[in-house]
Amino acid sequence: MVRLLAQPGRRPALLDALHRYADELLDAEPETEAFVVCLDPQEANAVWLFEWFSGPDGQQLHRQSQPFATLIDDLSQVLAEEPQVLPLEPLRMHINVRPDP
Repeated sequence: MVRLLAQPGRRPALLDALHRYADELLDAEPETEAFVVCLDPQEANAVWLFEWFSGPDGQQLHRQSQPFATLIDDLSQVLAEEPQVLPLEPLRMHINVRPDP
């Protein structure tokens, strides 16, 4: 998980940068299996990311991609502080997939 804190009033610009990045993930970062953007309901300028990478090198390949380099450049213009990375090691996951009626 990653916590991003935008400069006051710059969360829309932060979200724009994240949306542009997410639009490129499928082709540029096949090792990024999940990328979830979450608004913080208690802090107006905060955004949380949940990222899931495949294989032992997935995160490294993510950080070496051109879309990520562009994202970092975009974020440098809107963030109030350095991103806070909270590494987690998943233990269990359940996803309900329901067939179409």
